[in-house]
Amino acid sequence: MNSNAVIAIHGGAGTILRASLSASAEADYHAALNAVLSAGQRVLADGGSALDAVSEAVRLLEDCPLFNAGHGAVYTSAGTHELDAAIMDGRTLEAGAICCVKRVRNPVLAARRVLERSEHVLFTGEGAEAFAAAQGLEFVDNSYFDTDARYRQWQLAQEQQRPMLDHDGATLAAAASTQAEPTPHEPIDPNRKFGTVGAVALDVHGHLAAATSTGGVTNKQVGRVGDTPLIGAGCYADDATCAVSTTGSGEMFMRMVAAYDVAAQMAYRAVSLEEAAHDVVMNRLPKIDGRGGLIAVDARGNVTLPFNTEGMYRGFARLGAAPVTAIYR
Repeated sequence: MNSNAVIAIHGGAGTILRASLSASAEADYHAALNAVLSAGQRVLADGGSALDAVSEAVRLLEDCPLFNAGHGAVYTSAGTHELDAAIMDGRTLEAGAICCVKRVRNPVLAARRVLERSEHVLFTGEGAEAFAAAQGLEFVDNSYFDTDARYRQWQLAQEQQRPMLDHDGATLAAAASTQAEPTPHEPIDPNRKFGTVGAVALDVHGHLAAATSTGGVTNKQVGRVGDTPLIGAGCYADDATCAVSTTGSGEMFMRMVAAYDVAAQMAYRAVSLEEAAHDVVMNRLPKIDGRGGLIAVDARGNVTLPFNTEGMYRGFARLGAAPVTAIYR
């Protein structure tokens, strides 16, 4: 039995600035992160698998309107929601993913069913929904994913005539609501804003798993898919090295195959989890203006949560210890 069992989660990264969050809003985020970590921690404490722990954590993040996944997902340019998710088992290297679904309440659960019950890895659109329906998963109307906050961000993005990622969109919306102009360090460049949720875990049996889920970017073109459902870009797990879930400018993370790169550096360069993750986030991604971060855990229970933006909603919980949550640097 592995005494180093641990779970880590993220709720997206970007220009999360103290000026744009009230004290009560900040407390809400910490409480939400804490509740999700506690739930994942219970799964691990009961002897559950890393796969079970990350599934439950991401399902809860999808159900929480504070984050850009499931209920609380951002809007497409058409005023709808299109959701993506992926999950990977480090024990077997099996993976499942779905993208561009509109009515599956919990995309991560659909991705899990793909992993367990399909010979394929990735389903898209109508095919993904048909598969999820055949598995008996819960369906909702697309309006279930609506929230007033995301709608206001979408309206602002429409006025700006560009995609915006949710945490930077939140910053801009807060500024608009107070009749203040966003400050220069609150960029609205479409490649500089992002929101995703994810979880990584090491269980008491010594196995790793990772899962990632997202609503994408505010005002994205219909049919756009980012890094989240792509194994190796937004999600990766291998018992031999580590489990990784990313959040950031998806196109850049895809081009860098960012999640897999952490594992590959550990395998081929024989560096630590910390060094590999730092190199990907702080050195390699910035070369192509890749902004965001990742969470990762290795087979020994080491955890790292690096990001190159102003903030990242994040936290981790070890067995027998209180969860640790953070937003800013």
